[in-house]
Amino acid sequence: MAKKKKLEAEILCESIIRGMQEKKGTDIVLIDLQNTKNAFTDFFIICNGGSDTQVSAIADSVMEEVYKALKVSPKHKEGNQNKEWILLDYIDAVTHIFKKEKRSFYALEELWGDANIKYIEEVNN
Repeated sequence: MAKKKKLEAEILCESIIRGMQEKKGTDIVLIDLQNTKNAFTDFFIICNGGSDTQVSAIADSVMEEVYKALKVSPKHKEGNQNKEWILLDYIDAVTHIFKKEKRSFYALEELWGDANIKYIEEVNN
C-alpha cells in the first residue's frame, strides 16, 4: 500500500472508531484484511449498539467523524430502515454497526478468522 493511501486508511479507521466510541458503541473490533485472500476491502470495523436508536446514532457519528477528518461520505449505506445492522462502505474500510443478537448470528469475526483482528478497548467518558 502506498504511503499516502496507508495514511488515509489509518485516518479513516481511527475516525470510524472515534465515531463508534463517541456514541458508546461496544465490542469494537478492527479486522485487517489487507493480507487476506479474496478480501474486497482492507478493513472491517465492527461494533454493537444496544438499541435501534443507538445503532442509528453510532452510524451518524461515524459519518460525521469521517467527514470531519477526510471530507468523504460512505460510497454505500445499508440497513438504515431496520437498524439491526447498518453498513457504511468507505471502500478501504467497511463499517458494520450491529444490534448484539444480529452480530452473534452473522459472526463476521469468525468468517475472517485468518485476518489480523484487533480488539479496541472501551473508552469511559
